[in-house]
Amino acid sequence: MAAAMTSAALATVPNLKTALDVYAAPGDALEAIMIRGAAPPFADLVGWEFDGWNVGMIAGGFGLNRKFRKGFYEGSPRAEGPSPFIQGYNIPMHQDGADKPHRAKPSDEHPKRFGFYRVYAAKENPRFRKYESALLLDYGLGGNGFSAPALLRDYLAQVHPGSSDLLLGKAYIALGPVSFVGGFFVLQRARQHDFKG
Repeated sequence: MAAAMTSAALATVPNLKTALDVYAAPGDALEAIMIRGAAPPFADLVGWEFDGWNVGMIAGGFGLNRKFRKGFYEGSPRAEGPSPFIQGYNIPMHQDGADKPHRAKPSDEHPKRFGFYRVYAAKENPRFRKYESALLLDYGLGGNGFSAPALLRDYLAQVHPGSSDLLLGKAYIALGPVSFVGGFFVLQRARQHDFKG
């Protein structure tokens, strides 16, 4: 039954051409993408920022944290961890509707970068390897101290094989030995940057 559901859900994937298409897709289609999705190559990510949307009421903070931006870079490690790796960060956005352009806080010219993470193959993590073909964004290795972002572990996979312009993520919250699903998120390639950490 599960295999049949996955096959049916995957049939909808070719119609998911934009981030907002993925944002509006049913949960079983998103789960099917995570199960079969490949990790985006590091070279497709480094030097780029991606506009993001949290999917669902809880993940989106009831509209208070619906939109965000993630960037990826190569630089000095913020903590020891699995290799090979790259690193990344988050940028807060003005929350003025999912269909409106992303605008960084305090500004696109001087964005606030926070919530750093180490990016590596999920299969290299003994605990968070549910989607072994995906990348893992490990905030616990991002030098975030005891702040809330340090609890996050995100999986990241390509929506369409061979393309890293549209990505799907699934967030988990790690509380000691227990972890909880935080929800799905969508990333769409947005702009280049020169941040090195």
